[in-house]
Amino acid sequence: MRTRPLKVALLGCGVVGSEVARIMTTHAEDLAARIGAPVELAGVAVRRPSKVREGIDPSLITTDATALVKRGDIDVVIEVIGGIEPARTLITTAFEHGASVVSANKALLAEDGATLYAAAEEHGRDLYFEAAVAGAIPLIRPLRESLAGDKVNRVLGIVNGTTNFILDKMDTSGAGYSEALDEATALGYAEADPTADVEGFDAAAKAAILAGIAFHTRVRLDDVYREGLTDVSAADIASAKRMGCTVKLLAICERAADGKSVTARVHPAMIPLSHPLASVREAYNAVFVEAEAAGQLMFYGPGAGGSPTASAVLGDLVAVCRNRLAESTGPGESAYTQLPVSPMGDVVTRYHISLDVADKPGVLAQVATVFAEHGVSIDTVRQQGKDGEASLVVVTHRAPDAALSGTVEALRKLDTVRGVASIMRVEGE
Repeated sequence: MRTRPLKVALLGCGVVGSEVARIMTTHAEDLAARIGAPVELAGVAVRRPSKVREGIDPSLITTDATALVKRGDIDVVIEVIGGIEPARTLITTAFEHGASVVSANKALLAEDGATLYAAAEEHGRDLYFEAAVAGAIPLIRPLRESLAGDKVNRVLGIVNGTTNFILDKMDTSGAGYSEALDEATALGYAEADPTADVEGFDAAAKAAILAGIAFHTRVRLDDVYREGLTDVSAADIASAKRMGCTVKLLAICERAADGKSVTARVHPAMIPLSHPLASVREAYNAVFVEAEAAGQLMFYGPGAGGSPTASAVLGDLVAVCRNRLAESTGPGESAYTQLPVSPMGDVVTRYHISLDVADKPGVLAQVATVFAEHGVSIDTVRQQGKDGEASLVVVTHRAPDAALSGTVEALRKLDTVRGVASIMRVEGE
């Protein structure tokens, strides 16, 4: 074993960063044995140096992150501060000064991963980011390495624990969205400002990363269609149950049937209770991968939190340190296919549409005509009526999303349709 330690700089010491530092200290001997050399925490960059950080030598604390990554003796920089800047500049500066990087920054990777990959390649260094998607679940490395010889056609997953907790509570307890969100906040699953989670931004960033790796093409956050779950109602959950389904916020990345394009989207969807993702409860994450040779694979586990995310960071640290000792690097960007990302309107989906209609003869025929005029085939219809008012629930067969959206807009213009109570896609058939 090499006796000279590999030096590690830690950018950020919040929930994840503090846990990374703790594990590096308490498991130092094991990490050294697995790597083949000791690892030494050489500096910790923070914004509030006066805060007490148990187990961390105060002499390691600095507010000058730039100076830390420029030191020249740093072998690996661990970035867990998040956001676009200054994280992007700090990471590229680390590469310029000879360090490899382990990051948990999904937002930056989804927004400008190409810049990071290019800087890593230019300077012959590693960029690892297992912790950026689905916490402790080993997912990035299987896609980048284990399935590198296979053709991945679809990635379907629950990649945000907060939204899964909310939808699970709505499903199991009958709570409304606001009540379920309040419980998630009280338990620490939801942030004080939950927008990134409940509006789907967090999941969309992860979808961009997964699609890029799975399909060997560049997919940015702006390429991902996104809908949050704030409009999901208790009535939607009840309708799903009547269909033998449950509602999940899904990240879906697909290769087109002709192989000439890809799609990436995040939105609530009804999935059958028989689908493996339907049983994912509480704040857990799960990702379903469909590959040509490997078939169907499912990855499941805690998708967030200090300890689970730190586990993924430390796994990357071990891999990067091993590469440093071997004077080699791991996989970089693979974007050779250069496939275009198709808009949501081209995606073939199914819809569950609930309409409030007049309870009189001929309404169903009018509605069916609208579907036919837009080339959308109806799978099932359920109608209930009383005192001149009725509800009509239609589930379609698969059709281009643009055709389905056009159908809904045409339905709104019918005199016999009082309103569209809810619209939700149906997946996992």
